[in-house]
Amino acid sequence: MKKWLRVGVLLLFSVSTYYSSAQTKTKEINKQYQSWISINSTAKFYKKWGLSLDLHERRNNFFKDPSFHFVRAGINYWLKDNIILTAGYGHMWVAPSTAGWKTFSNEDRIYQQAQITSKIGRVSMLQRLRNEQRWQQKIVNDKATGQNKFTDRIRYLLSFTIPVSKNPKYPSVVIADELCIQFGKEIVYNTFDQDRVFIGIKQKCTKDLSFDLGYMLVKQQKSSGYQYDVNETFRLFFYYTPDFRKK
Repeated sequence: MKKWLRVGVLLLFSVSTYYSSAQTKTKEINKQYQSWISINSTAKFYKKWGLSLDLHERRNNFFKDPSFHFVRAGINYWLKDNIILTAGYGHMWVAPSTAGWKTFSNEDRIYQQAQITSKIGRVSMLQRLRNEQRWQQKIVNDKATGQNKFTDRIRYLLSFTIPVSKNPKYPSVVIADELCIQFGKEIVYNTFDQDRVFIGIKQKCTKDLSFDLGYMLVKQQKSSGYQYDVNETFRLFFYYTPDFRKK
């Protein structure tokens, strides 16, 4: 497992340094304040098989304006107790970023992922590698064009959950970073897509339900190569993990 940790840290370090652009224009930064709430479920149904269903709502200007609505579903297979393989589909409704526009852009995704959990002493470590094929609807002058932009995006998440007490009633500290890089015919200046850093607390509510709450900083490079979104985000994620298999 230490080998996987070294690979993950190396990937985080190497990709996070990729912010350069072939253009000579001055970097422009658009700073936003957001909130992000989601429900993430992973349920076991039969032997090593199960299903996942995630619902996400992200808002701009804290809660005032929509950013996107997102639903994702998948089929899970437990290769081992700590290794889950998943394949599925997601759909996103993306709010317009141009002032005065009202047309949402539809985005379809197919994804495949592997997730590994492990322990380093009392610290829990989660690594997730996800590959997404995305079809993003093009909007011009507040109207759908009937054309899509295709990209293939790879995401790597490294997360640590650090208990502050042996008593499970107390929350744990969570530190995580997820890097996203993308490829495709129309990806010229922004192979680096996003970097998402999160710090917060995780609290177990019941055997099957928990949540994390904290601050997320999202940096996203736009297609121009010199324009960036920097989103300071309040995040609240719920996790529901029931086991419906017959004992």
